[in-house]
Amino acid sequence: MAYLLDANAFIAAKNLHYGMDFCPGFWEWLRLGHESGTLASVEKVGDELAAGADELSDWASELPDGFFIKPDASTVTALARVSEWVTSNGYEPAAVSTFLSVGDSYLVAQALAGSHTVVTHERTSDSVRRIKIPNVCIGLGVKVVSPFEMLRAERARLVLGSTGNAEGARV
Repeated sequence: MAYLLDANAFIAAKNLHYGMDFCPGFWEWLRLGHESGTLASVEKVGDELAAGADELSDWASELPDGFFIKPDASTVTALARVSEWVTSNGYEPAAVSTFLSVGDSYLVAQALAGSHTVVTHERTSDSVRRIKIPNVCIGLGVKVVSPFEMLRAERARLVLGSTGNAEGARV
């Protein structure tokens, strides 16, 4: 597995760049990426998407088993390292508590445990009031990229076919 997607990669895609109604090739590319072993996400992100009760949650519910990775022993060990890092880097207690209670910490831990790349729209920040995924990734030596960087690195091609439907979506 190479990439683990943050919830905002899915949500922003649906709401902004790759709406499910006009860019089905993107969503198929994600599914094919998982089938080829190139991408996934974590269970907590799946839970967050399911809570949306919308077309994205419907799409996510139809993904193959294993797309949203459940934490295992190596993830729990890595989660302890993530927790140690965020608690020792000057963040406010509320920021630490929030980060450790949401999917972000599990995403970084799973990436750390499996040597994966995290995919997120978040950017680094100097704020001590909110912990950003890229800050933690950089601090722990986990590679982090934007969804657009992932698409370019993987040479994704979302090409319209003669019928106007997305064809040629490949991973």
